[in-house]
Amino acid sequence: MGMSETLKAISDPIRRQILEMLKKGAMSAGDIADKIDLTNATVSYHLSLLQKAELIEKRKEKNFIYYELNLSVFEDVLVWIQSLGGK
Repeated sequence: MGMSETLKAISDPIRRQILEMLKKGAMSAGDIADKIDLTNATVSYHLSLLQKAELIEKRKEKNFIYYELNLSVFEDVLVWIQSLGGK
């Protein structure tokens, strides 16, 4: 995905809140929904957008799917922002 899609994905306050939560470690969609008081469907929608922007990755463990940050995309965004400074 391109930079526009990545920046659009992090423009939403709920998605930023989810990213902040995942900063502490992998979580299931149900755990995220419980912590931010949203329905599972709403959380799944936001997780799918974050995943399409490649900001998060999912892994399956037994019957659960856990989501975690994809740090390489954040590094790419930081490099791009720093390049705007011309240094």
